[in-house]
Amino acid sequence: MGNFLKISGDLSRWNIYRKAACVSDVTELFIRRAFPYTTRTIDQMRQAARSCKQNIVEGVTDSTTSMEMGIKLVGVARGSLRELMEDYIDYLYQNDLMVWQLNDPVTIRARKFCKECDDRVEFKAKCNDCSNETVANIMITEIRQLDAMLASLLESMEAQFLSEGGLKESMYKARVDWRKTHLGF
Repeated sequence: MGNFLKISGDLSRWNIYRKAACVSDVTELFIRRAFPYTTRTIDQMRQAARSCKQNIVEGVTDSTTSMEMGIKLVGVARGSLRELMEDYIDYLYQNDLMVWQLNDPVTIRARKFCKECDDRVEFKAKCNDCSNETVANIMITEIRQLDAMLASLLESMEAQFLSEGGLKESMYKARVDWRKTHLGF
């Protein structure tokens, strides 16, 4: 007899959440340094970074009772993340700074650092010592990795929904199984 609720555990242990926290923290560091005056971009970047992290939390949690809502919220997290990446790219172009190419040695080193580091304190400290140009490029790299992880999570959620169905189907199956076990029919 199976349980129909799949309660998620401590999200702070999930690599995807930890990377989203790094993105949120470093974005806050970046906007405080990179924009000496108030601009709408500050609010947009702050909200996009926050939305990504918070929608991962809400999406994974809500998928316990509604896989549809969970998928939608993780999709929103991914959309916010992509919006944030565009803001970093725009910052570089608009300030005549270099956008690292995918196979540049410095990008490859950044990719390795981003892949290995998901500690928000360490990640932020490393970025704090870098120029705005370097931070923006590191964030683009980090965001690309997190985007791929979110795409994979969405595929996993889709597969889970297709194989197990939604909450109503799981509840019905659990009820039928319980009746067979306890009532004999």
